[in-house]
Amino acid sequence: MRDVASEADDRGITIQRVGVRDIHLPVMIREKAGGNARVVGVFEASVELPHGERGTHMSRFVEILSRWSKRAVALPEMREMLTEVRARFDAWAAHIRLEFTYFLPKRSPATSLPTQLDYDCWFSASCVDEEFDFLVGVDVPVITLCPCSREISRYGAHSQRAALRAVVRSRDEKIIWLEDLIPLLEQQGSEQVYPMLKREDERLITERSYENPKFVEDVVRDSVIALRELPDVAWFSVECESFESIHNHSAYARTEWPEQEHPR
Repeated sequence: MRDVASEADDRGITIQRVGVRDIHLPVMIREKAGGNARVVGVFEASVELPHGERGTHMSRFVEILSRWSKRAVALPEMREMLTEVRARFDAWAAHIRLEFTYFLPKRSPATSLPTQLDYDCWFSASCVDEEFDFLVGVDVPVITLCPCSREISRYGAHSQRAALRAVVRSRDEKIIWLEDLIPLLEQQGSEQVYPMLKREDERLITERSYENPKFVEDVVRDSVIALRELPDVAWFSVECESFESIHNHSAYARTEWPEQEHPR
């Protein structure tokens, strides 16, 4: 049977990434305590296609990802996955991204009722030649209460839910556990978000956020200070987007560490 994808191409154009996207598979995420969290993973995988090759074999991605979906995944496994992809495709560069929803236990602040909160997370791994890179990303909900609104108002201050997003690269391929990263970021807003609140809880978080007003700039700066204290962190970016309750737009701030040199 003719293999059209393997035929030669004479247009002289290398395609930097070609692959599959939006592959939904059951996945196990390695937990810090030693267990495995079962989640639904959404994969994207690609390789570099040399200028002399017409196409790639997309089914190979699905075969590889399907096998790996039966194993627990963290940084070391993502490296192994990329090694297999590069070997199977004889590719100089390969990339895999895994998105998933992660749950952590969380108790209501006053009544201490147990429940779980969901967090959007992702792993991104790349191998170009022999250079491996791995990033972990999290999207953590927090509350922000406006310091300016509190200062100028006789009654209360406007508050809203905000998204605190961080992307972290570790040093020497150490694992940055979600169980460490997420709670650290939750502490940087005016107050945390909870999935279940009784009246006593609602009063407590309302009062605590009022006593801890923060702009998005405050949240980002406090997050930088906190993230720098995490062991084995080599680089990170952090962004806070506040979904304003009195405006029809969001407010946001973003930075990274170590800072890049930018012309001013």
